[in-house]
Amino acid sequence: MTRSYEAAIAALNSLQTNFAIVEELRKSRSREDMNKRSLPETVEWLRRIGYKVGNKICRMLPADLDQLNPVHVAGTKGKGSTSAFISTILSQYTKSEPGQSTPRLHKVGLYTSPHLRFARERIKIDNAPLSEEQFARYFFEVWDRLEDAARVAGEDPTAPGAKPQYFRYLTLMAFHTYLSEGVDAAVIECGIGGEYDCTNVIERPKVTAITSLGIDHTAMLGTTIEQIAWHKGGIIKSGVKAFTAPQGQSAESVLAERAATKGTQLDVVFEHPDLRAGTSQVKLGLAGDFQYINASLAVASAAEFLRKMGVAEISENVMFEPLPAKFKAGLEETRLGGRCETRFEKHVTWYIDGGHTLESIRLAGQWFASQIHADSSSNDVATKKPRILIFNQQTRDSSALARALHETLAAALESDTPFTHALFCTNITYKQAGFRPDLVSMSTNADDLELLRVQKSLAATWNEIDPKAHTQVFGTIEEAVDFARNVAAQARKAIQEDEAPVMTFVTGSIHLVGGFLDVVETKPYTENA
Repeated sequence: MTRSYEAAIAALNSLQTNFAIVEELRKSRSREDMNKRSLPETVEWLRRIGYKVGNKICRMLPADLDQLNPVHVAGTKGKGSTSAFISTILSQYTKSEPGQSTPRLHKVGLYTSPHLRFARERIKIDNAPLSEEQFARYFFEVWDRLEDAARVAGEDPTAPGAKPQYFRYLTLMAFHTYLSEGVDAAVIECGIGGEYDCTNVIERPKVTAITSLGIDHTAMLGTTIEQIAWHKGGIIKSGVKAFTAPQGQSAESVLAERAATKGTQLDVVFEHPDLRAGTSQVKLGLAGDFQYINASLAVASAAEFLRKMGVAEISENVMFEPLPAKFKAGLEETRLGGRCETRFEKHVTWYIDGGHTLESIRLAGQWFASQIHADSSSNDVATKKPRILIFNQQTRDSSALARALHETLAAALESDTPFTHALFCTNITYKQAGFRPDLVSMSTNADDLELLRVQKSLAATWNEIDPKAHTQVFGTIEEAVDFARNVAAQARKAIQEDEAPVMTFVTGSIHLVGGFLDVVETKPYTENA
């Protein structure tokens, strides 16, 4: 096997669980059984690559997870944004200053999921993704250690089950990378849940944070907000201060009970006085009014971390006093693609935001509505200029999400026709090349993709709720982008050349968002496209 980035991605994709196996697991094993196996299995994988967790003894002890000084983040909405805010604040304290009396951080790691375009985006150091060379090196170091451990155990190193599944492998790789690189602050975002998430092998984080909760991943976490809160609260650790965004009363009660059981303090974080939507003097690096509560949670978490590490003299009352300059800089410098992101082309302006739950799709819709209100040229959408939607959600209740999006925009815009064109495509990237290698997904039903079942159902749903809109179904993201660009170009010719670009909203699956970004980056608009 070659040791290139491309080879690493091909090997990583081989660790995905395909749709048939996912369905079989759901039928043959209970949710509780799958959950409870997660942490012991992760501990064993860590042992096999040479690390220890807590006081468990391994064959070699080059380092353990405590050395990373983790900040552990769970939640349903905003955990990626909150993690990015924390990481960028902490990165301000890696810079030495004349006369500095306190120690500084060396390197800050940030582990998040899913990725948008490149798998290496998940493992960042000082907010930069690993290079292709770094990714390949650490990927194959873990790969080789696992195969060596399997041989020592008398197992076939190439057999199914000889390596962890996709997300667990990347988690192992992130820990190995950060320990190898000398990272001394690691912001670790949970995958699914918390209690049984493989990242919860972290036993002694410096601080834990829980973002806004909602109903998602019900097959693994349960169908009620109380059950989900119990899982998310599993990251709370004894003797470690925990912070949470404001929650509904029942969810907050569950989190408080979990903290009390661990004998630790849970603080509910409200908006910092300097971080109030509509009045804030801090221009966050991530757009959307809802980001201010994520930024406030990040401030509280980062402040606790810095105090515990002795890196900076941060007031205990930081949530009620003017923000330190480095905190402001971190919040303003934070970047995270595909979250309330705006991109400009000659004929079209793209508004991009993922939304995979009812709550998040409503927030995405509210943000897009605010952009429409800010663009006075788009008011007469029905008679003057197109407004376009590109949407998909392949594995969840796509029709419910589409209805929630329409309902949100119809209310905000006082129009039952928020879009002139509604385009529904799969998450497949290109019409000729198929998926970009980093974006390959084996967990979806291949027949659904080939027959465009989800997309046809979405088009039917949209025709029902908005019969005036033109609906179109496409097999790839590239084709939807091409169609939108063509509609926008024709509209500009029909109106006038100096008219503002057509507004196109790309939302739904984060996999759609990532594929879309790849298409517009690798296939920029040209007049002859």
